[in-house]
Amino acid sequence: MDRMTDSGLTRQEAQRRLLEQGENRLKTGKKSSAVLIFAGQFKDGMVLILLAATALSAVLGEQGEALAIAAIVLANALLGFFQEWRCEKTLEALEEMAAPTARVLREGTELSIPAAQVVEGDILLFSAGDRVAADAVILEQSALTCDEALLTGESHPVAKRASTGREATGKAAGESMVFMGCSILTGRGAARVSATGMNTEMGAIAGMLDEIEEEQTPLQKRLDQVGRTIGIGCILICTVVAAVGVLRGEDPFAMLITGVSLAVAAVPEGLPAIVTISLALAVRRILRRNALIKRLHAVETLGCATVICSDKTGTLTQNKMTVKTVLTAEGEFSAPFSEPLRPSVGRLLETAAYCNDAKPQSRRIGLLGREQRGFLGEPTEAALLEAADAAGVRLSDFTRTGEIPFDSDRKRMAVWGRCADGADRIYVKGAPELLLPRCTRVMTSQGTVPLTAEHRRRILAENGRLAERALRVLGFALRQRGSSSDPVEEGLTFLGLAGLYDPPRKEAPAAVAACRTAGVRTVMITGDHVATARAVARQIGIVGEGEDGIYTGAQLDSMSDGKLREVCRTAGVFARVTPAHKLRIVRAMKANGEIVAMTGDGVNDAPAVKEASIGVAMGESGTDVTREAAQVILLDDNFATLVAAVEEGRVIYQNIRRFLRYLLSCNTGEVLTMFLGMLMGMPVILTPIQLLLVNLVTDGFPAISLGLEPAEPSVMRRPPRAPDESIFSEGLMGKILFRGVIIGLTTLGVFSLFAARGEELVLCRTAALLTLVMTQLFHVFECRSETKGLFELNPFGNPLLLAAGIFSAACTVAAIWVPACHRIFMTAPLTLRQLGLVLLCSLAAPIVSSFSLTISRKTKPAPLTGAGPVAEKPGKGAA
Repeated sequence: MDRMTDSGLTRQEAQRRLLEQGENRLKTGKKSSAVLIFAGQFKDGMVLILLAATALSAVLGEQGEALAIAAIVLANALLGFFQEWRCEKTLEALEEMAAPTARVLREGTELSIPAAQVVEGDILLFSAGDRVAADAVILEQSALTCDEALLTGESHPVAKRASTGREATGKAAGESMVFMGCSILTGRGAARVSATGMNTEMGAIAGMLDEIEEEQTPLQKRLDQVGRTIGIGCILICTVVAAVGVLRGEDPFAMLITGVSLAVAAVPEGLPAIVTISLALAVRRILRRNALIKRLHAVETLGCATVICSDKTGTLTQNKMTVKTVLTAEGEFSAPFSEPLRPSVGRLLETAAYCNDAKPQSRRIGLLGREQRGFLGEPTEAALLEAADAAGVRLSDFTRTGEIPFDSDRKRMAVWGRCADGADRIYVKGAPELLLPRCTRVMTSQGTVPLTAEHRRRILAENGRLAERALRVLGFALRQRGSSSDPVEEGLTFLGLAGLYDPPRKEAPAAVAACRTAGVRTVMITGDHVATARAVARQIGIVGEGEDGIYTGAQLDSMSDGKLREVCRTAGVFARVTPAHKLRIVRAMKANGEIVAMTGDGVNDAPAVKEASIGVAMGESGTDVTREAAQVILLDDNFATLVAAVEEGRVIYQNIRRFLRYLLSCNTGEVLTMFLGMLMGMPVILTPIQLLLVNLVTDGFPAISLGLEPAEPSVMRRPPRAPDESIFSEGLMGKILFRGVIIGLTTLGVFSLFAARGEELVLCRTAALLTLVMTQLFHVFECRSETKGLFELNPFGNPLLLAAGIFSAACTVAAIWVPACHRIFMTAPLTLRQLGLVLLCSLAAPIVSSFSLTISRKTKPAPLTGAGPVAEKPGKGAA
């Protein structure tokens, strides 16, 4: 069996195999083609009825009307097609962005490539938290365990070993292989790919994925139910309209067409599609702000968030670690460290370099190709290696032969091997309070001496002092290695402490303040020392000077679940916590009724991220497993990005309410116009073709444009909405019915006014048509805000909505004033005086609405905002 003696495939060979074998993908369900999406526009029952009526019109000789109705149905279908097609392509692009990656060795260089480009023969490199990209035979490994529950259903870790090349099939072979889709729990390794795509073990069961159907989001289900309820009511009214017309002696066929047309106009059958499209557009907006939403419904949930539990390192801070100081028994020394090094400092930096997984990396920059030395790896380890390298420590002076990798429970790492002076040594680094109990000696200027209780007290005191300066503190120790049976991390000699500084992100204080104003608590959860966490939390405003609300993992261990729930109501910081603590914290907060957003990056964070109401993974530092469990991925690992996503979540919910208000108000107005006209014994107010025209020009584009309405300034000055809050809360249904009645009565009034003046029926209907369209177009601009009237809004605040309104008005103008359209739409041109009368009556509706809104504001109590009780306790309840 080949060992890691080769440098992997060449780029040319990898490309050849990719073309020959195909991409490393599992077979999935077929994507909707353009033809299927277009055909889907005609599945709706109402549209099918309308098509039947069109065919019936053609049979009865009404060719013009049949062609006009068919043209409008086709236009509606094209509108829906382009919206859904764009949505489909958006989601495909987002799926590509969220696709997993793999680390491979090619031509001796480590590369990160899309997992789909892995080929047989590639050498995969992986470590804790990675998801395996393909089936592969292990070449080298260190403390490697895998989670293979995806294949076996067994949740316990599976220990792995390197292949000898002599394994048979079955269990022995399985122990020396890693499998596609499984995750690395501990350790790291390298493996040669043996199967990709459908040839993997995962590929053998991929067919079952096709049986899983996509579920509607909770919001879509609610809106679908709303649409069905309203639709049933509208159909009943339309049936009554048609029946009344027949009883009055109207032509039965004409009344059938009228009833069906009114039903199509009244039923908001496109509402779920508009919601999906609006959510997809919101996802694109959030993506531009560096957050990737994996599931559409997460956009809605983000707007409900009441607590954001954030990691410190890299999210609230810049994750740009630098070693600031080293503290040993010989004193405190600031970086950069001048030579000659004190013995204790030299040994400490030697330990920092050898007990380290970062690597030096050189690259050429500039036109002259000047070489710049850098360090590739986890930021803390890269900073330690950089400091040691600057002090003259050479990695080539140590050959590692074994290790115990760092994990979040032990909070330390150990390596052992042969040094240049011939000695076998063990080097250990980790959290000082957990490392000290394993030390029996300490290095001083006089050599190593027994570690006394006084030494321990002073070391822990210095640890606290450094942490209070917002430094991340690590302890270092070593010992000579005896026999291989000796405990590795016992009897160590303590060397000293290193303090590393990670400055807060400059956007973090403003983002935390914005959360407080919005009634969203920010809680820092970190594995760092409590003093470090407190210092950073104060710098960015999570807790104030003199405020408490800070708890440690050790305190959590002694708390009952009930006590933890109480603590979680006011806590601002949890320090020195493990992933198991994070999971308990999330569950306690959810038990308190909170909507919790939880950030995470490590593989052990995945359970807490998945348990949270909104799981958030780090895009730069996060592991594949955590990204798989999350609903949101922060592409820049920035806390401010998450706050921006919360704002977008609130905006999209507001926009859904806006176009729901608009569509239902217009539908109500159309139904009332026809229904009341029939009850009052008037002729049919609008013909079927005119109703279809209204449905075309006032529904699609304006409603979609409302979904793009920018955020109101107050959107982050309100408390989060309850997740079970009705979509019609805060009197929205009353506004819909009130405005629908005004639209209906205004349209009916204009028809009656023209009829009373002795105008011909075609002119009365034309005036009513224009009134209905204009009242609805005026209303679409009113729907931009639930707190302001039409005349208080900037008309240019939403350019797309303005363009949609102009387009809809232009279509109506063409139907009335273009001679070729008169026969199709049964219209007649209006004089300027008649046009002025229609516009004046149409403006009556927004005037009445603005007046009623003014009265409502004077009598309604002021809404709660972030300036209320939530904002009064920034260190606790609102932290």
